[in-house]
Amino acid sequence: MLTLTDAGLILPALTTAHSHAFQRGMRGAAQRNASARPGAREDFWSWRGAMYRAALALDPRSIEEVSRVAFRELRAAGVRTVGEFHYVHHQPNGTPYDERTVMSDAVIRAAKAEGLRVSLLRVAYHRAGPGREAEPGQKRFCDPDVDAVLQDIDTLRAKYKGDPDVVVGVAPHSVRAVPPEWIRELSAYADAAALPFHMHVAEQPREIDECVAETGKRPVELLADLGALSSRFVAVHATHLLPHEAGLLGAARAFACVCATTESDLGDGLPDLVSLRSSGARLCTGIDSHVITDPIADLRALETLARLRTQSRVTFVPPAGTPAEQLWREGSSEGAIACGFDDAGGSIRIARDHPALALVEDELLLDAVVFGGSSSLVSAEGTK
Repeated sequence: MLTLTDAGLILPALTTAHSHAFQRGMRGAAQRNASARPGAREDFWSWRGAMYRAALALDPRSIEEVSRVAFRELRAAGVRTVGEFHYVHHQPNGTPYDERTVMSDAVIRAAKAEGLRVSLLRVAYHRAGPGREAEPGQKRFCDPDVDAVLQDIDTLRAKYKGDPDVVVGVAPHSVRAVPPEWIRELSAYADAAALPFHMHVAEQPREIDECVAETGKRPVELLADLGALSSRFVAVHATHLLPHEAGLLGAARAFACVCATTESDLGDGLPDLVSLRSSGARLCTGIDSHVITDPIADLRALETLARLRTQSRVTFVPPAGTPAEQLWREGSSEGAIACGFDDAGGSIRIARDHPALALVEDELLLDAVVFGGSSSLVSAEGTK
């Protein structure tokens, strides 16, 4: 995995398997909520209102501009593959653009311009929740039926067929944003075409409560019953799972994509990484809201969050190699596989003479990078 040269350490390039690039424009501003009442609780749901306002202001030109900023920063941090969970599809009132995929095309163009491979995960969105029509801030995300979603996915697949740097995937937003019958149909389509299939899963307790009220099942239980779980399924966040739900993901060899910097920023909670690992679920990482760009911190969190939850020093021993090697794979090639690519997509160079690596013996360099480093270690030179 690690090659030590005179120029530095050569490592597989990093992946962020879950991104909302337009949210890069909220950095800093997202830490304030001008509409909050004194003493009001700030949480995911209040943050979501600010996110909707940012989404409503976008057009094809501005989404490409902000996406380029987001992707440029990712590349500088060592990322070569991004899974873009894209749901800003239509005009603000929900009317499709004359060219229905113009917003998707803008995001793909931005990623390629900044030297990234992109898995464009075309999101299906239909409602605010069970029995509730879409809110005004959600209308541009929404489609009236599954056929409209599949029409756009077909268009994108045809347009980028043969482009080695673009994968198109299927992404029902969540169990609250689409009804169960949509998930079943979209899953069948993804299975038939062997496409990545990503969903937000158990990000918030309210999502779970609403799913139980509508279906009598928790989200992962429902997804298993609908036939949605497979080795191409990616449960984004997976924060509030019970152990048996982790077991369902593991039995399918599905992924859990942990987005540690966003989850800590929003106060979402700590995922049960010990249960996910012991179940056989595969792990990868995502930057999500771009509140901070440090993919090394993201992959490190796959162990440090588990330490916080369990109050123990080491929470897993890989079957082969070291914990640092396993964490790098999860932040690199495993994420790329979750996005529909076969490998990490190249290599990056870590500066051996960086002050953070002073006094570190050569055989411990990867441990020092993973557990004591940051994206500042990534050299701008000598990578591919």
